[in-house]
Amino acid sequence: MSTETSRLDQFVSPARRELWYRSYQRFTNQPMSVIGLIIVVTITIAAVFAPYIAPYPEHAGTFTDFANAFQQPSLEHPLGTDDVGRDILTRVLFGYRIALTLVAVVLGLGVPVGVTLGLTAGYAGGWIDTIIMRVTDTFLALPPLVLALAIASAFEPTLEVAMFAIASLWWTWYARLARGLAASQSDEEYIQAAKISGASTSHILFRELLPNCLSPLLVKATLDAGIVVLTGASLSFIGLGVQPPKPGLGTMVANGTNFLPTDWWIAIMPGIAIFILVMGFNMLGDGLRDLFDVEVEQ
Repeated sequence: MSTETSRLDQFVSPARRELWYRSYQRFTNQPMSVIGLIIVVTITIAAVFAPYIAPYPEHAGTFTDFANAFQQPSLEHPLGTDDVGRDILTRVLFGYRIALTLVAVVLGLGVPVGVTLGLTAGYAGGWIDTIIMRVTDTFLALPPLVLALAIASAFEPTLEVAMFAIASLWWTWYARLARGLAASQSDEEYIQAAKISGASTSHILFRELLPNCLSPLLVKATLDAGIVVLTGASLSFIGLGVQPPKPGLGTMVANGTNFLPTDWWIAIMPGIAIFILVMGFNMLGDGLRDLFDVEVEQ
């Protein structure tokens, strides 16, 4: 045991371990944040292993069983069945896969682009800052959902188009946030020391500035994940996102509204699934914000 501890000390200093432990304590002392983390992790695991844990995996595709259509929630079908007899719980689990894929792609495309542009603008200043931020302000002036609707409606409605439509506007908030963080840090001594030592611009941006800006960016990304889920569900709800028979959560809600109020579970259950996922991301993001003690633009 002592050998393992000594090996750990070679890679992690006692001061850093103490910092991690205090951060862990601060986070776990916030019950709502822990619940949010549990929700996000549980849904992610369920989505990844949906083909193995879903009660009826074949119901996620082009499956019909009219003899079991419109069945209320029961032990056999915990969330009931839809108008063609498909198990709603199965489709919700596969719908979570699509929602989390959307989050990963949109933030995976939007965050790097926005952060790179924002760091460049904040560090360089001058005309570079002016051009980048004026372009950013132009995109910010457009309502996000309206711009996504315009892009999605111009092409064949698919999940890929929905991802591109949402990602095309998501970089703007990160550009503005990163620009403000970089501008406030650009005159710090560690940046001046890097310049004097002959460090390249890319080294200063990504090895010096970025690590000191990660906390607010991580908090915003976590909070934005829930908004991405809602935006994707909105596009699917009006027919510009995930198309049937794929189990998009927004598509399922839209289909279920045709059978309200009698067969309420067809629309309500996917709606509750969206609410739980968005709530999980928001609770986790609030916990991280309190943990890092940062403020981010909403």
